[in-house]
Amino acid sequence: QVQLVESGGGLVQAGGSLRLSCAVSGSIFSINVMGWYRQAPGKQRELVATITSDGSTNYADSVKGRFTISRDNAKNTVYLRMNSLKPEDTAVYYCSAEELYSLIRHWGQGTQVTVSS
Repeated sequence: QVQLVESGGGLVQAGGSLRLSCAVSGSIFSINVMGWYRQAPGKQRELVATITSDGSTNYADSVKGRFTISRDNAKNTVYLRMNSLKPEDTAVYYCSAEELYSLIRHWGQGTQVTVSS
């Protein structure tokens, strides 16, 4: 069984910073793409950022220049550093891990990020 455990969410004022972490454990052979998605109330889940096993990154336009995704392959952990947070960044943030060969995508339980104005 594969588990993704997120941490680091919380309440922050606009302009502040947070760092999310997500550790993957369990029977997972090899992870290719890891990423962060978010879902605000009444909205669909959307991509925030992804990172491949070789370090290639992709960001949503809304977070470029403010958020940084990174990973530690030895620890099967992905991070999301969020700077200059805005109220519109408020959402539940989910991490994901996609297996290299099966392409199965696993999800974390989500962590709430709330940015007050």
